[in-house]
Order: sequence, then C-alpha cells, then structure tokens
Amino acid sequence: MQQSECSAGVLAVASLREYFHDALHGALAHQHVAVEDQTEQYVVNLLTLFSRSEHLYEQTADGVRLKPLVQMLSEALEAPTAAGRELGLQRLGDVSLFIAGFFAHSFARKLIDIDYHIAMGGRAYGTLADGLVRGHRRVLGRVFAELAVKFLPLVDALGEISDAARRYTQADVLRLYELWLKTGSPRAQGLLRRLGIEAAPVTMLAN
Repeated sequence: MQQSECSAGVLAVASLREYFHDALHGALAHQHVAVEDQTEQYVVNLLTLFSRSEHLYEQTADGVRLKPLVQMLSEALEAPTAAGRELGLQRLGDVSLFIAGFFAHSFARKLIDIDYHIAMGGRAYGTLADGLVRGHRRVLGRVFAELAVKFLPLVDALGEISDAARRYTQADVLRLYELWLKTGSPRAQGLLRRLGIEAAPVTMLAN
C-alpha cells in the first residue's frame, strides 16, 4: 500500500510516530495479536494524527467536541457522494478505535460504554471494507477488513499503551472487571490476574 492511501494528513513528527510504532508493535506482541504490516502502519498513523486534538475533535454548533457516534454514522450514510460516505465511515471507525483504546476508564458511569464504541467502530470498518475489497483499492479494503475483525484485540493493544504509566486504584479494579464482563477482553482479564483477582462471570440466583 502506498503511504498516501492511509496516512493523508498525518502529523509529520518523526519521534512521536516512532514512539507509537514501537509501543504498538510491543503491545501487539504482548497481546499475541498478529496483524498485517499495512494494518499496523494504519494504526500508527492514526495514533500520530489524533495525538493533536485539532484532528480528533470537530467544530460543531456546541463548540469543539466529538460528535456522538450515531450522528457520525447518520452523516456518513446520508453523504451525497460515495467518497463522502467512505470518509465518514472511516472517521467513525478511527474515532471509535482511538477512544475505546485510550479512554476506556472514562466510560465508567456513562450511558454509552466501551462495548458501544467497539460495535460501532467495527461495523463502520466492516461496511467500509465491503465497498473497497472488490475495487482498485482492494489493498486498503483488506486493511479495513482486518481492523473490523480484530477491533477488540486492537483496542486491548491501545489500552496497554495507555496503561503503561497508570497505577490502579480500587475503582479501577472494579472498572477492569466491568470491562471484562462487557467485552470479554483478554487484556482486562490478564490485568485482573496480575492484581490478584481471578475474573469469573456473575451468577444470577434463581428466586
């Protein structure tokens, strides 16, 4: 894949990009997740791009913020051109992956949780892939297809990068358990084990 296919507009800060490359490569290896080189490159470019808040947040009528995912999906599906639809779906997938990976702990006590972002992002990438794999951009289509299939493992890998400097409180431990219940995340289960907790599903008692 040519670099321009998946990294247009990426911030050209070599040291930051190298950091994300090394961190992601290590996290994927630690999580035993194998992805194609083009897919890994795409995620590194994404992390580098979104490290600048002006690329992550958008100017809206309510100020600079992230649009709700359902609004992003609606705008993508209602786009007047195929190119606009593709860009909308790509942004939905990109934002969902980044937020679910780096800000999973911030979802606690919110109505929309990480599993919603995983579902929306994975479907956006999958829909995007379906429209590309049979055309002249089939290589890029395969990248989006792999992102769709491995969305949760990639969220776990990004979460490991985010957690590198994190110290867990009791509230964090409860949140990790909640994440494991909601998503089945192997990373969350592994962290709980390292903290001395063997995760087990909740059993509902019959009346």
